Amino acid sequence: MHVYNKNLARITVPFVGGKLIGKFAVKNARKDYKKNIKPPFSPPGYIFPKVWPVLYASMGIAYTIAKNTKYRKMTKNITISHYTQLGLNYLWSLLYFKYKLRGLALIESYVLLLAVIAMSINFYKTNKFSGIIMIPYIMWSVFASYLTTGNWILNKDNPDYL
Repeated sequence: MHVYNKNLARITVPFVGGKLIGKFAVKNARKDYKKNIKPPFSPPGYIFPKVWPVLYASMGIAYTIAKNTKYRKMTKNITISHYTQLGLNYLWSLLYFKYKLRGLALIESYVLLLAVIAMSINFYKTNKFSGIIMIPYIMWSVFASYLTTGNWILNKDNPDYL
């Protein structure tokens, strides 16, 4: 039962953190998102709350698979890279939506992207499937950095944006 509880916790932590960040930082995000000039290929605002649960599930599942592998040499790297990217993931929402530090959020989005790639590589080295599960998250992180960059470029002179 102990292993079951650990695995359940590993899978649910990204959801719980995402939900808390959503309540604390992102509650007015849709209104904010509608006001800004958006770069090409920007999805409608209702897409984000549909995508994130899937990505959080993939993070938790991949982390659980990687942690349960018999190849224990990478365990510390797996844990550090997982929680680093998860912390950066939550931090982006706080910077961008809660505190409107959009320039800092832009820089942080690329740091987050690098952390997601590093985590995915660590997962892949431990268990190929857990690394492959992270491909959609890598792609979304690239897209999110593009959106953050585009929004910054298009809106940086708007005092309501900053």
